[in-house]
Amino acid sequence: MISDYALLGDCHCAALVSSDGSVDWWCPPRFDAPSVFARLLGATGGHWSIRPLGPYTTVRHYLDGTMVLRTEFHTPDGVLRLTDALALGTGERGHGIGYTSPHVLLRQIETVAGTVEVTTEVAARPEYGLTSPSIAETPLGIEISGGSDRLVLTSDRDLTVDGPVVTGRFTLAEGDSAVLALHHRRAADQQIVPLDGRVALRDTIAAWQSWDRIHQGYQGPYRAQVRRSALVLQALTYQPTGAVVAAATTSLPEEVGGAANWDYRFAWLRDGSFTLKALWVAACPDEARRFFDWMAASMGSVRGADHVPIMFGAAGERDLTEHTLEQLAGHRGSQPVRVGNDAWQQKQLDVLGEVLECAWVLRDQMADLSPAAAALLRSLADRAADTWRQPDAGIWEGREGERHYLTSKLMCWVALDRAVKLAGAIDAEAAVPRWSKARDEVRAAILTEGWHPSSGAFTGAFGSDHLDASVLGMPILGFLPGDDERVLGTVRAVERDLTRDGLVQRWTGAGDEGAFIACSYWLASALALAGQIDAARRIFDSVTARANDLGLLSEEIDRRDGSQIGNFPQALSHIGLINAAWVIDQVESGVGR
Repeated sequence: MISDYALLGDCHCAALVSSDGSVDWWCPPRFDAPSVFARLLGATGGHWSIRPLGPYTTVRHYLDGTMVLRTEFHTPDGVLRLTDALALGTGERGHGIGYTSPHVLLRQIETVAGTVEVTTEVAARPEYGLTSPSIAETPLGIEISGGSDRLVLTSDRDLTVDGPVVTGRFTLAEGDSAVLALHHRRAADQQIVPLDGRVALRDTIAAWQSWDRIHQGYQGPYRAQVRRSALVLQALTYQPTGAVVAAATTSLPEEVGGAANWDYRFAWLRDGSFTLKALWVAACPDEARRFFDWMAASMGSVRGADHVPIMFGAAGERDLTEHTLEQLAGHRGSQPVRVGNDAWQQKQLDVLGEVLECAWVLRDQMADLSPAAAALLRSLADRAADTWRQPDAGIWEGREGERHYLTSKLMCWVALDRAVKLAGAIDAEAAVPRWSKARDEVRAAILTEGWHPSSGAFTGAFGSDHLDASVLGMPILGFLPGDDERVLGTVRAVERDLTRDGLVQRWTGAGDEGAFIACSYWLASALALAGQIDAARRIFDSVTARANDLGLLSEEIDRRDGSQIGNFPQALSHIGLINAAWVIDQVESGVGR
């Protein structure tokens, strides 16, 4: 099950560890790099297991203030403790964590009671399982080579090379411990210098805790969940640029056995304003500003472009062309397995508002805005004024054709509204009359063409009677007050037709598609802004209770059995949690109404 996994991160890439101690996903040296371990997507994808021989039960938790995982195996003969981490750079602290991550997977085992016999198996399969590597013992350790990947496995216990795998079996009495470390580099990179695993693990714990200590400004309700979500977002941040990837994985299915399996290891501008607000609430303005600066730099100039780019690779790459991997059977047989994402070619008008909303949130930091960034914001506002009447693919990135999606119009209104308010900061006073006129036209169109009298709600697209939970952004973004009768009608319709047990599907007619976790948090925010705090808390509590034992959330919840589905962990789900908690706090304290 997807919820069986824990996330490890080093602010460059991610690994997923199952509750029985198997690393089934690792893509060094970057989130979207080909995997070394990918059993998550098929039995032939490779893994690294550490577990006791014989029967056991497990409990696990993150060490406080870190993304370092501790799993305890309880056996009839004793208790084995496994501590897992992706190493951070030596001596990194605070805002500096993750810049020089060495791409080392650390695994420390120790027996804390009795005596435990332990077994380990390292079956690396580079390039998403395509490559069976060669393995050789060297003075540095056991070297595993295949394709462009070079791995060195070090251990203070004896290991055995057994064909394409490395195995080990040893007994640890109470107080005994062992450390194994798997070092990665690309073939063209510098030589591996093995770390002292124990020292690196202690330093990594201290690094995460130093970051956590300076990011505890949020003191409102659900503080523990917000704090954990902030750590998850930091783990999903590509530190060299400040980009936040949408998820750690590719092709985890939105419906088990289905074909809606997408690569989410990229950064979407569609999620930009939500991401930046969450960083501002749960981290600090430094992270939020870095994210904005990365967006602006990656977009470059959009004047004259066919459409504004909606997503990028973690370093700002634009071409994310999609292809399928035939060698992997897919998670629980869900095919195809995809890498890359062709949504990068879509026209999504909402991105115009996303970027300008980010600038508006950071308006107190806009004094040092570069001329290029100011020109970009002006260009985006001009494009919103010129193109808001056009159809687009919408925020859900449908591949069935373009429509006049209400949320896309809403975000064009946001682009124009924020541009007017920021005119002085972006040297655009002369454009204010034009932008103001276009803003009022967009607003009038939404209020007339977006409202469906028979449904008593704003619907997903002009001329449609289908609901879409994304329109809950109207009060969140300030288009209408939360207690406006039309907003209240829309909230009631979403609750009636899209919500069950506090879980919200994205749109009418979604069938067996899972409930989209972020939509549930948007509903909680909308209810809070309507003054319905108890109802908001019920929705918040219901969806948050679906997190796994470590507080991690995927993209969706299967409404048939309550299991987590979709890519994992999903940044937008944790962003939704943070922002909904903040809205509830603001309303309860009398600030948000």
